[in-house]
Amino acid sequence: MTAKLGRIVRFGLVGVVNTGVYYGLYLVLRLLLPYLAAHVVAFVVAMVGSYFLNCFFTFRTRPSLRTFLLFPLSNVTNFVVTTAGLYALVTWFDVNQRIAPLLAAVVAIPFTFIVAQLVLLGRQKPAAAPIREEERTS
Repeated sequence: MTAKLGRIVRFGLVGVVNTGVYYGLYLVLRLLLPYLAAHVVAFVVAMVGSYFLNCFFTFRTRPSLRTFLLFPLSNVTNFVVTTAGLYALVTWFDVNQRIAPLLAAVVAIPFTFIVAQLVLLGRQKPAAAPIREEERTS
């Protein structure tokens, strides 16, 4: 498997975990908050987890304050697409509030990968900033 394909597969796995965290939080928070507020809180919490999983597992790069602060900005497209999609699906198409976030998230996935890769690896070659094995175990 090529390095790029491996990164895409790992990104997909992180996405599944991230979606599970987001969706579980969304369902619980929806019991306490309006659906859009539940979406925002669940999205932010899941994004923090996604940052660390993508650093260590997907792109194998060291987290830094700079990339941590940039990572949420890289998800602006994802947030806008999922939020607008959620609103449109629930309000205009009467899609169930439990299903709508999953449908809206599908559209945002390719954009999120491209921007996350750019934020976490920059314009350098993807293999240029890996975590060395001795750093991983310390």
